[in-house]
Amino acid sequence: MIPTRFRERQERGARIGRPLKYLGRVGEVDEELLDRLGRGLTERDEPGAALADAIRSREVSLPQLEAVLTGGIAAVTDAPEPLRTFFTEVTTVPDWVDWKLIDDGGRVMNRLRQNAADVLMQLSLIGGYRFGGPTDLLVATGGLSGDGTLRRLAETQKWTISLSAPGGLRPGGEAWRLTVHVRVMHALVNASFEPRWDNERWGLPINQTDQAGTLGLFDGALIIGCRALGVRINGADARALMHLWRWVGHLMGVPADLLTDDEWERHRINYHVLLAQAGISEAGPKLAQAIVAAQDDRGYPGWPRSLRRVRASYERERLLSMLTTFLGVRSMRELGLPIRPPWAFAYLIPLNTMRYHVLGRTRVGSRLLGAWGDRTSRRILDAYFGGEEESLAEL
Repeated sequence: MIPTRFRERQERGARIGRPLKYLGRVGEVDEELLDRLGRGLTERDEPGAALADAIRSREVSLPQLEAVLTGGIAAVTDAPEPLRTFFTEVTTVPDWVDWKLIDDGGRVMNRLRQNAADVLMQLSLIGGYRFGGPTDLLVATGGLSGDGTLRRLAETQKWTISLSAPGGLRPGGEAWRLTVHVRVMHALVNASFEPRWDNERWGLPINQTDQAGTLGLFDGALIIGCRALGVRINGADARALMHLWRWVGHLMGVPADLLTDDEWERHRINYHVLLAQAGISEAGPKLAQAIVAAQDDRGYPGWPRSLRRVRASYERERLLSMLTTFLGVRSMRELGLPIRPPWAFAYLIPLNTMRYHVLGRTRVGSRLLGAWGDRTSRRILDAYFGGEEESLAEL
């Protein structure tokens, strides 16, 4: 049975997606694709689900899983079959994978660093809170809400920054381990909530359509959002980014027919994901407001204690300014967020024009942008973790 949320507010989705349809060169509505997305709401990541069942039944232990992710299958003597099967799933590299292109995508991500962090926080994460379903699950699990908001944001930053490291996404690399860790976490959450979730309303707690939609917020939305901030992303850079995220999506268990490294195909899928959504639920404003409030809790290395409130106030106002421009006044009101003028765009677009359209076209300038990305990554992690261990949540 297709969940009742499917296409429940299609006109609203089309309105929100109007800029995407124009900038993404999306054509007519594809009913076959929409039908695929409707069915995907009731589909799960089956390899991940099988491992989750084995963990919950104690056939596989979490120490065994951690040992395999760190040292390979040989690290566990007589590894249980579900663990062997899952390990084969996440270490088998499809023929389409191009490691050089993935490393190139990591370098592009690093050069985008602050812009990428802004877009992923505002357009992707908070923008996604305008739709019910995944937001309700986040509130139910305690993810990105309450006292744990800052920690969850820090973990997301840790994961996305790890993707930039050369070789990190190869089996055994740090980014590969963190990505597989997230996949297993999703599978365990799905197994835990599925028996008590309103599946007729929302579909499975973590389903294949929402997984594909989340992937689209990390690749296609990232490219469009950064371009809106004045960043130059040419066709080669876009292809490298998309290829990196296609491999990440594969590791996360997104079905092959919803994976792509073609930017324009991703925009087409993303637009149809918007058409398939329900309206906003009460969970959306709670999550959005928690993230805005969390700016007061961040650490600001290098700023004296007496001025940290001033810096926190600036970051909060900057966030609201960018959100108003990215999401629009109507969405800000739906999320219960104060509206601000677009002053942040007024300085970011000229700054990014100089950085990426002028400086970034030179070999020296490209190296400088890479070094800036490295420094920014360190500053972001320090600000969010505040001296705590830089790791993901335990399974």
